[in-house]
Amino acid sequence: MPFSINGSRQRQIMWARVGVLASFGASGLLTATFASRLVLVRESLGVSPGGMGLLLVANTLGSVLSMPFMGRLIERFGDIVVIRVCSTVAWCALVVVAIFASRGWAYAVAIPLVFTGAGNGSWDVAQNLAGTKVEQAMGRSIMPQFHAAFSLATLVGAGIGWIFSHLGTDLLTHVGVAAGLGLIVVWTSTFILLKPSDTVQPTAEIVEHPAPPVRSAWLEPRTLLIGVVMLSVSLTEGSANDWIASGVVQSFATPETTGIACLGVFLAAMTLMRILGTRLIDSWGRVATLRWCAVCAIIGLLAFGLGPSLWFVVPGAAVWGLGAALGFPVGISAASDDPLLAARRTAVVSTLAYLAFLGGPALLGKLADHLGFRGALLVILVPAVLSLLLAGWLAPLKPHVSTSGAKFA
Repeated sequence: MPFSINGSRQRQIMWARVGVLASFGASGLLTATFASRLVLVRESLGVSPGGMGLLLVANTLGSVLSMPFMGRLIERFGDIVVIRVCSTVAWCALVVVAIFASRGWAYAVAIPLVFTGAGNGSWDVAQNLAGTKVEQAMGRSIMPQFHAAFSLATLVGAGIGWIFSHLGTDLLTHVGVAAGLGLIVVWTSTFILLKPSDTVQPTAEIVEHPAPPVRSAWLEPRTLLIGVVMLSVSLTEGSANDWIASGVVQSFATPETTGIACLGVFLAAMTLMRILGTRLIDSWGRVATLRWCAVCAIIGLLAFGLGPSLWFVVPGAAVWGLGAALGFPVGISAASDDPLLAARRTAVVSTLAYLAFLGGPALLGKLADHLGFRGALLVILVPAVLSLLLAGWLAPLKPHVSTSGAKFA
């Protein structure tokens, strides 16, 4: 898709790219800050694996309840305002989670977890939309790089968590330091994102934009199936963040630091794939790349869940990370093929993706009570196979030009 971009506009786009990368990085830091100390949180609250799974549902419930409204809110207020407000809510609520967990308030901690999920999920929709604007302005696949920034930040966050755990630092200090850093990064990043007036349109194909159809994005079969694929890959990725560390600690009687290190291996592999994934997508296409990733996820899950020693489990976590890397960013790109409906469709597929965490943590937690964490994680093979079968629905839409403007089909 050819573009006409002068030097000044190109620099603007490049800075916006940096801004989106920074926003994703701050979001990844938030996720890893909580995930890396999940063992300590559960011990502080004195709950079983099943009880912890139910508490994690509160986090997802906040996301699922808020995200369906984000498409229209972003259309009204813009992605920049939504990123600023929702990231602040997410970080502040996480600090309250740390306060409640430190006091052992197992039931009360569900309340700030709801707000953490609502803020983080809504922030995610807005920053993904900001990323698709940059991707479309550049005219090539770069969404996986933004998610690589998220993964890299989760890797760094896991490393920070390992250090604080090794030093015996209390949870509130850890979360407070991370929150201060995260808010500085995300607020700074919003000043260089693309504003509506900065959006670059391709000059060779789109002559005039037709008005968006009245039909809801929730009624579009392709959008819903993209959301199902994203739900599947979100289960594949999210279950690792929640339970890899706990699974290693439980199965091999290792300290928390070893479990965090194994989580770090998963995150490192996922980050690497997201950095290299843009080349794979441009060379193989979305569908072939996603199918290859699904096969990797299946192999990795089998090795992690059935491996008799850490020598099997750790490489399994790495292959699992490779397989879980590209589903979410490619799904966002697919939902945003038509820029006019990108906000609404992104909100729909993101909501469906986050539904994975509504029942997933509770189900895996309950299964872990009987099968152990690693045995419970084998259930994730089902969504991994589903993503393999439905990958074809993420093929790019083809633009058609007529006298009334550009349409996508």
